[in-house]
Amino acid sequence: MSGNRGRGGGDRGRGRGRGDGGPPRGGPPRGGPPGGGDRGGGFRGRGGGGGGDFRGRGDGRGFGGGGGRGGGRGFTRGGSSFANAPLIFNPTPNTPTTLDARTAQADQLIQHLNKTKGSKRPERPVRPGYGTLGKAIVVRANFFAIDVEKDKFYEYSVEITPEPRSQKPRVKRRILELFEASPVGAPYRNHLVHDGSQRLIAAKPLPQPLTGTVKYFEKGDNGPHKDADTYEVTVTFTKELPTAPLKGYLEGDVTRADADEQVDPVISALNLVLQRQASEASYRHGRNRFFFDDNEKGQLGPGSRLWALMGFYSSVRPVHKQLMVNLNVCMTAFYQPGNLLDAINSFDRGSFGGNSAEFMRDVKVSTSHLGYKRVKKIFRVLANTAGTQRFKCSEYNNENITVQDYFKRKYRINLTPSSPLVDVGGPGKSTYFPAELCTIEPGEPHFGKLSPKETQEMLSLANRRPGVNAEHITKQGIPKLGFTENPTLTAFGVTISPNMTVIPARELMPPRVTYGQGSARVANGSWNILDVKFHHGARINKWGVLVVIDGPPEFQGPGDPRLRDWIKGFANKCTKSGMHIAGPPIVKAVQLPPPSSDPGRSQATRALENQLRTFGEIDIVLVLLQRRDDYIYPAVKRICAVTLGLHSQCLLTEKAFKEKGQDQYFSNVALKVNMKLGGENHRLDANDMRWLQQTKTMMVGIDVTHPGPSSVKGTPSIAGVVASIDQYFAQFPVSLRLQKSKQEGIAELADMMIERLQAFRARSKALPDRVFIFRDGVSEGQYDKVLKEELPQVIEAFKRIDAKNPRYRPKLSIVICGKRHHARFYPTSEANADNKNGNTKPGTVVDKGVTSVLDYDFYLQAHMGLQGTVRPTHYIVIYDENGLDPNTIQQGVHVSSYMYARATKAVSLCPAAYYADVVCEQARYWIHGFLNQAHEGSSAGDTASVAGGTQSDRMRRKREDAEKNVYDAAVKMWGSGLHQRLKDSMFYL
Repeated sequence: MSGNRGRGGGDRGRGRGRGDGGPPRGGPPRGGPPGGGDRGGGFRGRGGGGGGDFRGRGDGRGFGGGGGRGGGRGFTRGGSSFANAPLIFNPTPNTPTTLDARTAQADQLIQHLNKTKGSKRPERPVRPGYGTLGKAIVVRANFFAIDVEKDKFYEYSVEITPEPRSQKPRVKRRILELFEASPVGAPYRNHLVHDGSQRLIAAKPLPQPLTGTVKYFEKGDNGPHKDADTYEVTVTFTKELPTAPLKGYLEGDVTRADADEQVDPVISALNLVLQRQASEASYRHGRNRFFFDDNEKGQLGPGSRLWALMGFYSSVRPVHKQLMVNLNVCMTAFYQPGNLLDAINSFDRGSFGGNSAEFMRDVKVSTSHLGYKRVKKIFRVLANTAGTQRFKCSEYNNENITVQDYFKRKYRINLTPSSPLVDVGGPGKSTYFPAELCTIEPGEPHFGKLSPKETQEMLSLANRRPGVNAEHITKQGIPKLGFTENPTLTAFGVTISPNMTVIPARELMPPRVTYGQGSARVANGSWNILDVKFHHGARINKWGVLVVIDGPPEFQGPGDPRLRDWIKGFANKCTKSGMHIAGPPIVKAVQLPPPSSDPGRSQATRALENQLRTFGEIDIVLVLLQRRDDYIYPAVKRICAVTLGLHSQCLLTEKAFKEKGQDQYFSNVALKVNMKLGGENHRLDANDMRWLQQTKTMMVGIDVTHPGPSSVKGTPSIAGVVASIDQYFAQFPVSLRLQKSKQEGIAELADMMIERLQAFRARSKALPDRVFIFRDGVSEGQYDKVLKEELPQVIEAFKRIDAKNPRYRPKLSIVICGKRHHARFYPTSEANADNKNGNTKPGTVVDKGVTSVLDYDFYLQAHMGLQGTVRPTHYIVIYDENGLDPNTIQQGVHVSSYMYARATKAVSLCPAAYYADVVCEQARYWIHGFLNQAHEGSSAGDTASVAGGTQSDRMRRKREDAEKNVYDAAVKMWGSGLHQRLKDSMFYL
């Protein structure tokens, strides 16, 4: 697990915040060789079902909306008092379920949108209509109606003087909290809300000028100390915020440009209003997630210093004829509050060699040895202790003394000489505190990566059935967030319905899946392949098996009968599936030095490369691994893909040699091997493919993956573009690039698209007439950025691809695939629910009731939710020259979800986007060392003190130079990227 995709984003109005966490996807889980295959890019909680909002790549950004299994220590199994919730959530069992009346007027929106055509707006298309295919059903959605009585609010700017010494957001927020409690601010407390920084919204006009003075002290202290900082807060009127434009927007009468100027500020103001009570009573994580002390929590395994804490996500969303609030459950790992030294010791005892310095980095701690509370963030944990770390102390004539001596002389505090030290200053301004005098603050979220056991425990806690989650939302979330009644809502004239909205949905029919001989029987979004032949079986002329000995040997050498029988069984399965194998493999073994003598596994990596080279130019090598390892698997993938140009398939011996289910295991591995070597596993019936095959079409998937908190500063992001090359949309080769760290837009998209068009032309003997792009990983506030920055590059590629025909211009459509959202749908009858956990069935599509007013969007759940609360994918058409009508795009994406090559089930994301995501994850292994070792800061040359200092421009330039050096080193490790021999393949499956 590694890295953060950096796709969060705050609520910008019209629901423009993504929420955190990653979506579950259908298909095989990706946390290690699943079902016997490659890891496929690291664990991200994307098994066949719902799971939660867990992203699991090291960013600690949590789960949301999970459900299912419950369990876990300290956490009531199945969801506390809601553990026995019925399969179908029905808050009014004795009352018939009736549709929200406004949904019957949905066609009025289309009429209004047609009237706005020709008005100035970006190139994003508006909704042309609604889908009609499929069986009509009724679902509940976790959206609650908001009514706003007032016709205007009042916006003010906030100025704090002098500028706080700390620029951390929490300090400004605390100053404003103290202002609200001051004699000047208290009379208006219930009539104002603020963003914790510079913007304040009032329900009524405030007197001008409005200025107050506060003395700073931390929350939890009884009051300011004698030397407390004093700040003057000035509130100045800026403008009125009329609500009429918002009401016009809900009817579809406001253009997108006007909405940006007139509607977004009102919606963001309402978010502040709704979040007021929760902000005061909870731990706020991000802009719109709130965690309460008395919510359910569970320890992440014995000895873990982390707790999983359940919370609630809240965001105001405008939909047709109604303002709504989207409310969902979420879960995140938090540090257990308490003494820092105890936490470090506990971690060291239970982590078996884990890095406590990395575990504690960026954690907020408080100290009170001065007689008052101070809150600081840990920059690093030092290797030296209180008894060994020395510094020149200006208070004692620049004497070179230990931290232990200083605290004894200055404060008469006797420290333990072996007590670890933490630096709360940073580069160039180191300030040391003994861990034994620090306390981890309550509500500290964990941003680092979880251990495999903690991840497993987190999933267990987060996976709750939809009915359980719905009970949590309505019975706990609404009252705890203050949505029932509170003085602020009353002052602003806001009321919130306690009932989920009831909206229409449809269940789309699955496609017919065909193989080389006959078709498969699709049921609940999946099918079995035990006795089928691939449509096109790849040919293996020469192959190898490498046994990696990384511990006690499991075989007696390459000739071990057990190993030979296994190889024969796998070869037979490949042959029965339609592949052509010329002969037996070359079998070799490699003995790796133990981690105790090779902690960074550099010697092991060299041994692997040396042995893999001896296979020569073979078609594929099966690599048998004894165990999961943070070094060996990435090393194999990089050596094979970048250095040698060799297809590889990694397998865990404990799974590969398990007799029970081995035939199915062989089938799953054969799926991947066949596709890597250019084969074609299955197709869809011609009728289902007509939307793609009516003219030459290229389907493109685009994604970017970013370094995370456990990455070295300056580590590049990775951009991937995959595209189909054949008429059956089976093979999707890739173009990959490194680019500036955490840059979401794709810098070299034009060149990458040219490469994909060239590959299409080489296979299909012509360029495509149409191009469909499915763009993954774009937040709701970045749609226009895609049109502004990426669309021109795509058009440039069209112009450059054919020198003889510079006028070449295929029709282009761009669809965003949104996964980090919080919309959930709940069946209203057992007939329309999965009878195992109460999720909606595969093929459920929603395009009315909770979709965008102006955007052309829909929610589609193509896959089966195996556990937890299933999450649909949000598709938004942001550019469309092909005139895609709702039935075509909805049914088309639905059937395409059955085309994912390495699965025998529908997946939750359009395969083109899914492939782009997988290949970016695979490419992370090529710079694995940079993505998985956190920068621990300078340990030498810092000027240390107990009072801190100022950061110079020289230190800033030094940091920037260091990040550039990291980037350059990563580029050097990347080399030429994907080996030439693999460039036309799906090596990444």
